[in-house]
This record gives sequence, C-alpha cells and structure tokens, in this order.
Amino acid sequence: MHPRPRFRPRVLPLATAALLAVGAGLLAVTVTSTAEAATVGAGSYTETLPAGRSLPTGCGNLSTNPREFVTANAPAGAVPTNDWWSSLLFKRGDDCNFSQPLFAGPASYRPGTGGLGLSYQTDAAISGSGTGVGEYHYPYAQHIVVGVAGLNAPRALVDGWSDWTVSPYWSDGARTLRATIGHGLPLSYYRVTGGDAQLSITGPPTVWQNTGGRIGFSIGGHDYVAYGPSGSAWTLSGTTIRSNLTGQGYFSVAVLPTLSSAGTADKVALADQFQPYAHNHVTGTRMSYSYNAGNGTVSTTYAFTTQAMNGSGSGTVVALYPHQWRYLTGATPLSRTYVSPRGAMKIVLGTQFQTSMRYSGVLPELPAAGNSSGADLTQITTLLNNELNNPADFRGDDTYWTGKGLGRAARIAEIADQFNLTSVRDSALNVIRTRITDWFTASNGKTSRLFYYNRPWGTLIGYPASYGSDQELNDHHFHYGYFVAAAATLAKFDPTWASGSRYGGMVDLLIRDANNYDRSDTRFPYLRDFDIYEGHDWASGHGAFGAGNNQESSSEGQNFSNALIQWGQATGNTAIRDAGIWLHTTQAAAINEYWFDVRNENFPANWGHNYTAIAWGSGGAYATWFSGEHEMVVGINMLPMTGGQLYLGDYPAAVRNTYAEMVRNKGAEPALWRDILWQYLALGDPDAALSKLRAAGSYTPEEGESRAHTFHWIRNLAALGQVEPTVAANHPLAKVFSKNGAKTYVASNITNTALTVAFTDGRTLAVPAGKTVASGAVNWSGGNATGGGTTPPPSDPPPSDPPPSDPPPSDPPPGATSWAPNTAYATGAQVTYSGVTYRCIQAHTSLTGWEPPNVPALWGRV
Repeated sequence: MHPRPRFRPRVLPLATAALLAVGAGLLAVTVTSTAEAATVGAGSYTETLPAGRSLPTGCGNLSTNPREFVTANAPAGAVPTNDWWSSLLFKRGDDCNFSQPLFAGPASYRPGTGGLGLSYQTDAAISGSGTGVGEYHYPYAQHIVVGVAGLNAPRALVDGWSDWTVSPYWSDGARTLRATIGHGLPLSYYRVTGGDAQLSITGPPTVWQNTGGRIGFSIGGHDYVAYGPSGSAWTLSGTTIRSNLTGQGYFSVAVLPTLSSAGTADKVALADQFQPYAHNHVTGTRMSYSYNAGNGTVSTTYAFTTQAMNGSGSGTVVALYPHQWRYLTGATPLSRTYVSPRGAMKIVLGTQFQTSMRYSGVLPELPAAGNSSGADLTQITTLLNNELNNPADFRGDDTYWTGKGLGRAARIAEIADQFNLTSVRDSALNVIRTRITDWFTASNGKTSRLFYYNRPWGTLIGYPASYGSDQELNDHHFHYGYFVAAAATLAKFDPTWASGSRYGGMVDLLIRDANNYDRSDTRFPYLRDFDIYEGHDWASGHGAFGAGNNQESSSEGQNFSNALIQWGQATGNTAIRDAGIWLHTTQAAAINEYWFDVRNENFPANWGHNYTAIAWGSGGAYATWFSGEHEMVVGINMLPMTGGQLYLGDYPAAVRNTYAEMVRNKGAEPALWRDILWQYLALGDPDAALSKLRAAGSYTPEEGESRAHTFHWIRNLAALGQVEPTVAANHPLAKVFSKNGAKTYVASNITNTALTVAFTDGRTLAVPAGKTVASGAVNWSGGNATGGGTTPPPSDPPPSDPPPSDPPPSDPPPGATSWAPNTAYATGAQVTYSGVTYRCIQAHTSLTGWEPPNVPALWGRV
C-alpha cells in the first residue's frame, strides 16, 4: 500500500523545496432537518460534528467563522474554497493577515500592509533534473506595490468575488484601498480613499511616457502603465509614483505584453490600444455553457461585466489560456501574447468570448470485443470469478480509500455484466450498495462512515476524513468522485436505490459539495473545486503555498467529471449529466495542455520533461506528494482507468512519448503500478501494452486496480485500436475507435428502450435496451443494464418511527407468486402481486410477513 498524503500543511513535494519557499431533470430532494441530522430520502447526514472529528482549521476563529476575513459587501452564501485566490480568504499557515502569492495569469499579486504587490515574470526558474524529480516556476517577484499614500493596513479582507475575479480590501482607519484582479486580466482596477494613489516601485523605474493622465514605465525588464482619470497627472519621486486622481478615487494598472527589446513607440502603441478599456472597471465575470447533444458540441461563454468610470465604454482586455484560444470562435486574437505558467496567453478585446469544443464521449466500460471467445474468454472469466468474494478489496475506511474500493468494485460489476457472470456482478453491486448505504446513514452517536454538513462553511465532510479533506477541505472531488461513479453503476441495475425517495438525494449532495452545478443552491459554492477560467480543478482547499494552489491527480478530477455523466445518464438528470460533460470536456483540453503538453508548446523549453505530475499556480513539478518513484510520478495522472479516461488517448503520440520518458528516466520498464502504466500505454500502442502484460506473468496490482480490469482494458483496446476524437455522437455514452484506418463504433444503452445513435461522420448504430454494442471493424453486443435513463417516481419515504407492532399477513396475499417466508432470495429475484412485479434489492432471508410491498429497503417495484 502506498499512502498518498497529497496535502500535508507546509509540506512540499519530493522536489527542490527552496524555490517554493519564495436545466432539465433536476432531482427534487426533500430535506427534513433536526438539531442533529437531516434526512434525504432514505438517507441522512448529520449537522452535529461527530465526536473526535475536525472542522476546517485556519487563522483566528476561521474554523467556526469562515467569513472572518470577508467584508459585509461580499456575496452571501457559502464561501468559495479551492480557488486560485483562496489563501486570501482561507488564511492558514505563516500569513494570517494577508495571503500567499495569487497567480492570476498573466500577472501575479500579493497583498501587504501598503497595498497590492504586482509581478509579471517571463523567465522560468528551473530546479531539479530533466531526468528526475524537478520543477519549473514563474515565481512571484514583486515589481510594484499599488496602494494609497500612507496606507498601513493590518490585514487584507475579501470584499467580493465572481467566477474568476476577487476584490481584496484594505483599511487602516484613515485610508482604504479596494482592488479587483482576476484570471486573464492584464488590467487590475483600484478605488482609494483618504490619500493619493501610490505606486511603490522595487527600484528606480524607467519612465517612457507621462502624459494625459497615464504614466508608462519599465521595471525588471517589463512594462507597466498606470491610468488615472481625465485631467489627472502622475509624479515620480525616486521609486514612488503618485497621483491625487483629481479627487475621483479610481485608477487602473496594466502589464503590457512587450518584449524586452521593445522600443518606446511600440510601448506607447500598446498603451494606446489598452486606453479605451482602462476605465471600464471589471465588476463581475460569469461563465455559461451548453451541450448540443445533436452534434456533440460543448459551447462556453466567458462574460465580463464592466462599469465605465469615465465615459460610457464597455468591455476589457482579456488574455486567454491555450485551452481557450485553441477553441475560440467568433473572435481573432491580437498578435501579442503574454507568458504564463500554462503557456502563451493570447489577447482579445470586448465583453465576452466563446469557445466550442467537441465532446467525443465516455463509456461505462470498454466492450468485450476482444476477449469474448477462446483462451481470452477463459482468462477473463477466471479473473472475474477470483473477485467473487472481495470485489472492492478495501484498503482503508476513510473517504478516499473507501472510494478507491468502491471504484474497483464498480469495474468488476461492469465487466462481469458483459460476460453474464451475474454472481460476480451482484457480489460487487451488493458491496457497493451496502457500503454506500452505510455512509449515507447518519444514525445518532455514529462517528464513522457518515457525512457531516457544516453550514457556515457550506461543505459536506465525510468521516473518517483523509489527506486534509476535513481541516483543509482538500480533495473532495477526488474522494467523492469514486462514490458517485460507483453509485452510477449501481443505479443502472437498481434504480429504486438511486431514486430521490431512497439514496439519490445523498449522491446529489456529494456532487453539489465538490462541484455544485446549481447556481441557485447557496448551500455550497458554485463549482467549488473547479477553476472555471483555467479549466481544471484545484485540490487544496486553502491554496496557502508560495507557488499558489495545486493539483496532482488530474485524472481523479476527471473521474469525478465522468461520474457526473454516468450518474446523470443513469438517473435521467440532464442538468448533472451536462455539467459533467462540460467539466469533462473542458478539463480534458486543459489536462492535455498543462499536464501532458501534447503539442510541446507550454512547458519551458529547457525544463527537460514533457509531462508534469503537479500543476502549481506558478508552474509545474515532475514529482508527487508521496513518492519520487517514476512510475508513481507518471501514473498518478492516469488512475483510475475507466471509460471516462479515454481522453488520455486523444493524442497517441504523446502517450507513447510520456511512457518512453518514464522508462528513460527510470532506466528500465516499470516495476510499480505496472498495470496502470500498461493501460495508459494501451491508449497509444495497444499491441505493445498487451505484449508487456502477457509477458509479465505475476505482478502486484495498484491498490485500486484488479487483474480482471487490467486484462479487459488492454485486450479490448488491442482489438478496438486507438480512440478517434474527431468523431462525436448524439448520445453521451458513445465512443469511436480506429485500428489501421478501420473504425469501430461503440455505444452503451443503459435504459429499457432501444435507441439509435447517430455519429457525426454519418454512421448510425442501433443499440437494443440494456446493451453495449460495438460495430464496424470489430463487432460485439452484450450487457444487461436496463435500469438507467429514468428515475422511478418517488414513493412514500419509510416512517421515521418504528413500524406498527401488528405484522403484515404471514401468508402471501392472493395473486402473489414465488414468495415464501424464511427463504433465501438472491439479488434480482422477482415476485408478483396483483399484477405488480417486485425485484429483490439485496440478498437476504425473507421475514415471516409478506415483504415486497412492505419492506422497501429489500424490495423495489420493477
């Protein structure tokens, strides 16, 4: 077992530490609350902190008052966490008054007593080795402090936020400063009272223009412009620039995308180009998205609200990250670019921009197109039967390791169903049902295997927690993604369990905690773990590190996104499904840019690695929080391998290059996590992966993996070929593969009604109810999951008090068949009464009374 302590306070990864020291289908949920617990359908969570458990911790009284460092002007509702600016609100560690550096891109910032420090870096600082553990960063190196003359504030507070901006606030009793900064904003905006606007420069600046209310200057090889109101003027004295702003109290500062060789005329021309937007202060940002199922297109609009402080203008200057400008529609970027830790940022002007991406699909599991006959069928059957008695193989009882076991069991259930091994499938489903139901039951006095909702923080914490998921609010998307994904598998076979009247509402709460998809639900922050503008999750709840926030296992983030797709599709909730599709599509693009750099354009040219295991706000690291072994450094961004991780194969050459770099750096083929790495290699070279697997003989599986799933994955990719990302479908659970130019079309129908799937290249595929079908170069059909697509209508919830003492009749009523008391019933067994068929939800020995209509925990209507 290799524990993964991802986010220990102030602990750095195994790398050089010195550098870092510097809509439709909404689920209706009725919640009944008491002082101690809230009931959601048949499930429950507690609102009383279980004995011996921990709250989020931070500076001052933050544990019980998360708004300690928030002004009364800030938005109501749950406070955001896991953001690029979270250390300003979730103060923790060695700066309880201000924050750690805030890497907004293209500029970075750090509050202090005199105002807001500003930095723009174009040269990467590289540490470690190009063949071993190493990092690159564009560290915060202050050029300017923007403030008010004489300001000596004891701390900085949060005065407001929007989707990707934040507004810090300072006051010393006589002077105030309010700034607005954000992702993609080369301009930062300021309002002051009590004194002159002041820019304190770290050294003597070189002024190249000072006229018309603006001053342009150079410091540290970079160019900045301060824009004051009409009629104002700036004065320079030594290293201090000041303006009284003609008493109007507002100004802005821009960093220009100039090269060090730029001449004065070039700088002035850029300052002129930014001028029309300098006094359109950004007051809000908002993302909206849509999924067009007909052509598999995901469209995203990034909108800016501005207030014209001078005149009547609108719009602003916007810098786009690579995952945005590559898919930009309806606009043409300017020729200049900014340097950022994520790669070149291109510039557009206006009030919004839009991107259009292709959602190329996910699958519940790869189809058994290559191992459904002969010796391969014998092998997979043996491997699956070996899992009968322990399909989850739980390695711990906390939320993370419980989730890993649930994910393992879900893979076993999905594959066993394809081979009609119902005993193995049902064993896995029973483990999933029993364990999640236990976690979704918060009985009085219970302290383990339960969820606790903290209203002040607006978060749902599972106990036992792990890796800072309680005290630091780390990793909720990692942990809960496994729960949701396993619940989605269960829902296809047991829709009653997944209904709102049973446990579906609890699944929905886990989703909303990690990445709330519903803006109207203020119990949780909107998309807590997801950086809307940068396009990926952040794992640390507070982000209080010198290099900003970070995320290590991007693939576990995608496991959460895929879980939303699977759960939404299984329960007929298109709002959750579409949120998952947007998250998955957006993050797939970001991961291929910022973790794998598939085009070899974003990492510093002299870093030496073509892959980073951890994305930091200021850079990246070929390292992990828990191991320096090359296999784990690389494999952590691949697990868990599921039908939601096929995006990793969109660039097969990059897959082969990343695997080759790992072997080259190690000096040998992998000795650890071999199954994960072979499965990854299969997305780029499936024949080579299968050869390595067959030659390996015995090996130790990764803690959340099984030999059955590894063989199934690799053997079937060898038959199907590589993923074909250019073809989409009008169905979320569909994928296209290509081998030697011949395509195979795959779609999964988890409902009880046949459907026809249309692909964007003109191909159609008929998929019977409950089946997964592969058609084209390879043909196969199988599976029995008919419970998805719609959630059964809610039934009356079970009474909260004990049932009446008079038992129901001991004999079945007239019209009943196939039922008897004191009889063992297997999961899936069916009985009929008055024309209604009931299905056994959980294997058990029947009671003496007539159960099916009276014991909904054991029997559900078909």
